[in-house]
Amino acid sequence: MSVSPSPPRSAPWSRGLRVSFRPARGDAGRVTTFELFFDLVYVFAFTQVSAFMVEGHNAQALLQGLVVLGLLWWTWVGFAWVANRAPADQPVMIVGMSVAMAAVFVIALAIPESFAAAEGAPTAALVLALAYTVVRLVHVALYALSAGEDVALRRQIIVFLGGAMIPSVAALVIGAVIGGQAQLWIWLGALAYDLLVTRLSSRSGGGWGLHSPSHWAERHGLVVILALGESIVAIGVAVAREPISASVIIGAVLALLLSILLWWTYFTRFAPWGESELERRSEGRQVVMARDVYSYGHAAIVAGVIIAALGIEEAMAHVADSEPFGWFGAIALMAGAACVIATIAISAWVSATPRAGAVAIPAVVMVVLIPLAQAVAPLPALAIAASALAVTAAIVALVQRTQAPQQRD
Repeated sequence: MSVSPSPPRSAPWSRGLRVSFRPARGDAGRVTTFELFFDLVYVFAFTQVSAFMVEGHNAQALLQGLVVLGLLWWTWVGFAWVANRAPADQPVMIVGMSVAMAAVFVIALAIPESFAAAEGAPTAALVLALAYTVVRLVHVALYALSAGEDVALRRQIIVFLGGAMIPSVAALVIGAVIGGQAQLWIWLGALAYDLLVTRLSSRSGGGWGLHSPSHWAERHGLVVILALGESIVAIGVAVAREPISASVIIGAVLALLLSILLWWTYFTRFAPWGESELERRSEGRQVVMARDVYSYGHAAIVAGVIIAALGIEEAMAHVADSEPFGWFGAIALMAGAACVIATIAISAWVSATPRAGAVAIPAVVMVVLIPLAQAVAPLPALAIAASALAVTAAIVALVQRTQAPQQRD
């Protein structure tokens, strides 16, 4: 009787090094625990961005924070694409994403002084830019390894690397070295260039591919949950050291209601719609929707949630005051929530979803109500925002109910 030779002891690891990635489809395409672990560094980074904007407390700080948030988002999106093609619980992916985690954590540590005008500030900006470069290089390396014999994908990666990534990363480093007021505009231009060239180089989907729509939709839903977590943390951070009072309790309940209503608006309609819409589309149209609605559209959703969290923190910090809320807090609170609602409505509208435009009405109303919210005290401002979001939730429920018979038919 012959005995088959045992496989080499290094077989599991060597399979990873040869990058024989498992396809991510069906139930096997769900998000891995390592991806959830990977996202924890972004929780800290989102908190750092929010704290940065609170500390600056002006339009410039808001824009600076949004630029950094955009850079963070673009790194997260890159790994979402890679993990959709190559499940993240494989050795090469774990090692590569761990390196990226460390680099993102360094980015988060550098955020508070990344735009400071004080002496030594360019060091923090340069650290951020170099750490960002590491994250992007790891992303491209993993994607190139996962491409295997896919000629179209390899060609797309080369176009992406030379046309979008290298110039934008170089501009970030140059902006960090120059510093001062020029840094903001150089970084903003670098981010916009990267987003634009990546979009133009993949007009019809390019060589990118979506291997698991269920993984893709779930992955983005989870990052929205992380952003909503920032809004809940903002409630506690603002009043953690304040004595319990009626205004604190009412304000906390209203602020929590805001977070719940944002969750409701996204997850009761948009999340299931997005996944089913991806599933029913052909391969090329899947990639286009994954790119436009998720990679680009969800940037506005996450940014809106974090800006709304900034407004919540501002309101809760002064919840017992009778003075006017002010423009900074009112714009953050109302415009942030409106951005989330409007993005959801636009995404559904461009996909020809019936009555999707009705969801956008509360977003317009919230923007119109900003002057009122800034003129009243913080507690009534929270009530105004919560009321507008409650109307949004009601409209979403109504649209969902009226579309249910059509879906059954």
